[in-house]
Parts: sequence; C-alpha cells; structure tokens
Amino acid sequence: MQTLVLALLLAAVFGLFLPSARNRLQGMLHGKPRLIWAFPFLLTAIFCAAAALAGAFSLGLALLVLGYTTAPAVCAVLASKPMWGSRNATARYRGPQPGSTTVPNLFDFLTILAIWLPLEFAAGGSLVPRAAQGFLHSVAYGIAILLGLVVFLGFRSISGLKYNLPRGPRDFWVPLAGFAIVAPVLIVLGVEIGFIPPPHFPVQSGGRMAGAVGLIFAGTAVPEEILFRSLIQNLLMLRFGRGWRILLLSSLIFGCAHLDNGPQPAPNWRYMIVATVAGLAYGKVFEMGSTVLSSAALHTMVDWTKHFFF
Repeated sequence: MQTLVLALLLAAVFGLFLPSARNRLQGMLHGKPRLIWAFPFLLTAIFCAAAALAGAFSLGLALLVLGYTTAPAVCAVLASKPMWGSRNATARYRGPQPGSTTVPNLFDFLTILAIWLPLEFAAGGSLVPRAAQGFLHSVAYGIAILLGLVVFLGFRSISGLKYNLPRGPRDFWVPLAGFAIVAPVLIVLGVEIGFIPPPHFPVQSGGRMAGAVGLIFAGTAVPEEILFRSLIQNLLMLRFGRGWRILLLSSLIFGCAHLDNGPQPAPNWRYMIVATVAGLAYGKVFEMGSTVLSSAALHTMVDWTKHFFF
C-alpha cells in the first residue's frame, strides 16, 4: 500500500507533463484563483492518510503539515497582488492571467524557500516514529513537488519552467554530450578530494542496475531538477538575467544543499564541491534543452554511474 501511495504521487507529478493536464490546472486556477486555498488542505489530507497508513498520524503532525502547505500558498497570493504604490494597488484581486508572470518578485523567492527549507532541515522529524520516517519523507517530498507545480506552473504561470515533454532530438543528445564532458571531471575531482574511491566494476546484477535507472530518475533526478533548475535557476535568471554568474550562483546553491548529505560527516564539503560542479553541467543542459527532463537525464546518468562504479 505504501508503494501505491508513492506511485500515485509520482503519477500526479509526471501527469502534469501532459499539455492537457497542465492546461486544465492553469485554466482552473486562472478562472477561479481562490481555489489555490483548496490545495493546502488537499495535500495535507493526502499526507495524513499516508501517516495513518504508516501508524504515525498525530494532530500535531497534521497541523504542522497544514502550516507547511499553506505558507507557500500565502506567498504565492502575495506575489500575484499588484505592487504597493502602483496605480493598480487598490484594484480588486482577480488572480493571475495565463503566461503573465515573466519577472518574479520577492514573494516568488519566498515561496520557493517555504517549500524547500522545511524539507531540507527535516522539520517535524521528531513527530514521526523512526520506522515511518523514510516513507513519510518520500511522501512529503512528493507533496512538496506537487505544491511547487501547483503554485508556479498553475497559479503563477512562471515562464521558462520547461515543464514539458521533449520537443526534439536536441533534448536527447545534449544530456549525452554533457555527460561525456562532465563525467571525467567529476571522477578526477571526486577521487582527488576523497569523495569517491577509484572506479571499480559493478558487483550488482544487471537487473538491479537497470531497475535503478528508473528509481533514480523518478525519485531523485526529476524532483531535484524541478526545484533547482525549473524553480531556483529559472527564477534567478528571469529576475537578474542569463549568464555564467547566475548559473554559478544556482549551482552553488545546489552544492550547498548537499552539505548535510553522507557518507562523510556534515558539513560534507567534498559533496558540496562535487555537487556544485555537477550543478553547472545540469544547469547548462537545462538552458540548452527545451525540457527539464534533459537535465534530469544527465542527473540520472551521473548518480547511476557513481552508485554502481564507485
């Protein structure tokens, strides 16, 4: 049953790659923008059902999750309102128009932080029994990605998210070229600073190696690329312009997000350095492709290679 819950969350995330689903979400939220307030309750209900399934439900946990899902909605609504002091500042709020958000504002960035940081620092972890933490963390991650898509893809309609299926051969060969360029750099760097051991032949079965491709792609690469490329990098570039400085900044943010990752003790500066370099490659592929799935493909290849050959 737990696997089914995670599969349904993934289906919802990937379903929005379909134009019909994406257009339906945008039409609903643009036509009736107050429906944005329904999503915190809906997503909280999903989490609570999963917590009950895992024997971890509590009122305190439910209220914490409701607060977590509501905060980004509040920020998104504030981001959609006219700026104070403008001629339209007192106009009645009627919600965003499709494709209208091309320059994000402070509240858009606060929305990202409200979605990302509580997960990054495992807020509420003490309220969840240890046996249920892995499952509920995955559920929370899925809910966070869905919330981000509802807010930025549907409600705000931020341009440049590239949340669509591949549109041409470029979306396939660019990540392959990126891997050919960045993989040797990451290997040499990782071995030199002691992040990874020298390469070795894989010891797992071919079936397990093949199955890991889908797990890494759906469970790690796509969610992280949505957050760090579609949202963080894209919004920074929309606000401050394209260029290597913004690409480096977004890659550094990606690297810093790995400071608390193992296997070395935190702060894991080795992981941060390697992730920052990898983030440069992911970010450049995201720029060159027409879909976030291109950078997710490169991300998958890098993680898969590290897992089985190092």
